Amino acid sequence: MSIGILHKYGDYIDLGGATPISMGEGDTPLLYSEYLSEKTGASIYLKVEGCNPSGSFKDRGMVVAVSKALQKNKKVLVCASTGNTSASASAYAAKFGLISAIIVPNGNIAKGKLAQAMAFGAKIIAVDGSFDDALNIVRKLENESSIEIVNSINPYRIEGQKTAAFEIIDSLSSIDYLCIPVGNAGNISAYWKGFKEYANLKNFKLPKMLGFQAEGAAPIVKGKIINNPDTLATAIRIGNPASWKSAELAISESNGSIHSVTDNEIIKSYVNLARRDGIYCEPASAAGVAGIIKLSKEIDISGKNITCVVTGNGLKDPVNSEKFASTNIHEVKSELNEVLKAINKKD
Repeated sequence: MSIGILHKYGDYIDLGGATPISMGEGDTPLLYSEYLSEKTGASIYLKVEGCNPSGSFKDRGMVVAVSKALQKNKKVLVCASTGNTSASASAYAAKFGLISAIIVPNGNIAKGKLAQAMAFGAKIIAVDGSFDDALNIVRKLENESSIEIVNSINPYRIEGQKTAAFEIIDSLSSIDYLCIPVGNAGNISAYWKGFKEYANLKNFKLPKMLGFQAEGAAPIVKGKIINNPDTLATAIRIGNPASWKSAELAISESNGSIHSVTDNEIIKSYVNLARRDGIYCEPASAAGVAGIIKLSKEIDISGKNITCVVTGNGLKDPVNSEKFASTNIHEVKSELNEVLKAINKKD
């Protein structure tokens, strides 16, 4: 049974006197991938963050942000999000007696991505304009006494997300590279913070941070804001990352690098993670895996220990699952021989 990151790592998290809460977040699997290791010549492990309570790494940061919100007697959690942040915020709000309000751009609402938030009873508020307009509205709510903003601009989010690095250090003797998808860039910043803080205590060599953006949404790679980011990996479809500077610092301090991968490369890894490793993730979560496969053709990583972060569960994005990872349905008569024929038939 997971006791939650605030109880397991409470001594290393700045809670500022808040009472620890938990929905069992953290303690996610770190799985060795025979397929990826053989393909690249490295020893590759997969940190499966889709096993968190609401299905993504966001729960690690949300539990800290909500602990602080409760300490300050806040009543409403607010975020601009159509995906993982909205699911996480509304789950914790439901559990701990708070209201959740999700601000989204009108006319650009995919109900499938908001299904969790709706199930948890969130108020979905659609505003005229773009996603950036929605986030700007959220920022303006900062001084409302009853409201806690839980987007990644909330510093306590990073405090929680860094614990994934703690778990990796506790599980492995060493890693050379940490590969991670980059959207709003808070997660790569959090991992680096966690590695720096915890490695000193454990005599653990710091890894190089490798970040991967989708080619159509790669502002850090290209060094400029992308006004209309375009990728099927919706969780990293960000044109102006909130944690841009801290991500660049993490890359620089770790002697790492940031790269882009195409949607085709992401989808290929997304399907292979399911069919070779039994891990069902949303497409954006496969960006780190796609990236290390791409890099393995350009640099020698043989013999290196590498961890790839798989950030969210595949049930977040059933549309792309049906489109790219479906299989044939064999319709047969209800007879044993017919069923056996179908089982043995090569697709």
